[in-house]
Amino acid sequence: MKIVIAIDSFKGSLTAVQACDIVAAALRAERSEAELVAVPMADGGEGTAAALMATAGGEWIARPVTGPLPEMRVEAGFVWLPQTRTAVVEMATASGLQLLSQRQQDPLRTTTYGTGELIAGAIEHGAERVLLGVGGSATVDGGVGAATALGWRFLTADGQDIALGGAGLAEIHRIVPPETWMRAEVEVLCDVDNPLCGPHGAARVYGPQKGATPEMVEALEAGLSHLATLVKEHLGRDVRDLPGAGAAGGLAAGAVAFMNARLVSGIGTVMSHSGLAEALADADWVITGEGCLDGQSLRGKVVSGVTRAAQTTGAKVAVLAGQVRLSPAQYRAAGIEAAVPCVDAGADVRDAIANAAALLDQAARRLARVHFCD
Repeated sequence: MKIVIAIDSFKGSLTAVQACDIVAAALRAERSEAELVAVPMADGGEGTAAALMATAGGEWIARPVTGPLPEMRVEAGFVWLPQTRTAVVEMATASGLQLLSQRQQDPLRTTTYGTGELIAGAIEHGAERVLLGVGGSATVDGGVGAATALGWRFLTADGQDIALGGAGLAEIHRIVPPETWMRAEVEVLCDVDNPLCGPHGAARVYGPQKGATPEMVEALEAGLSHLATLVKEHLGRDVRDLPGAGAAGGLAAGAVAFMNARLVSGIGTVMSHSGLAEALADADWVITGEGCLDGQSLRGKVVSGVTRAAQTTGAKVAVLAGQVRLSPAQYRAAGIEAAVPCVDAGADVRDAIANAAALLDQAARRLARVHFCD
């Protein structure tokens, strides 16, 4: 029996690599004769760089950069994949919400400038292609901070550079391109379809998650709308209603406008770089999973991507999740043979996070005993 282990991170507790290692050890104990292949997964959000470094043979290049607040400095970096001259930049390492205390969260001030510094550093390192993971951001600045770090200037009516952060967007009067455009191809790993503006846009949907009050949301919406108008007038690019442009507080829109980027599927890109298709070619089972198996899991996330890939080869799909919130009828209709939770509904989340490794080990053993029988 060949079993592929392709699990996402369990947010707040286990990385994808750790989760795969725990499940592999549990399966060896229960089914020592099985051939196991671990392929850590991610969907373009937090953990994407680590997953690709593990599966594609990359190395971590450290870079100190500006943090999510202009006065902050953080130790960040990117993953270098030398065979393809590709850099994987995870914006959360520079501009992520996890870098701030709740008191510090303020999308009128937070900036993607540090993410732009990482992209610039990757290009200096020789990157011809940049994969930009945009999950976990603390920002709603339309990518203007990142563009500023790459040489763009955003000027007020009196010719001064605007302040970094979402509050500065409304002050932009003129956009000045850099003298030299970027030499690398940029792909934004994005599996949401939110536009930049409107009721489903960056400010209204994601602003409150990043500390925005209702008043801040309105100011951010006005700033992003103003930015979209200027981008169309000055650059001829219409990013206002572009599906996915609202990801990461509009960083996706900024990448399209100022880096000539393409928006691509996060899970699809990770799978193509990880060798998952090759591993699944002769597999009997694939085990995937994440913190919670629910309706979102079936729409553009790791579980749905792995399940689709398995359907092309005939491998059966099992899911290990912190919690399973779908009925057997629901997950089987999606092509999932088995789903095993680590904890029951109603369990204390803090305890589950603190004991995540042991709980995942136990769930993997239950899966092996019940479903991986001759």
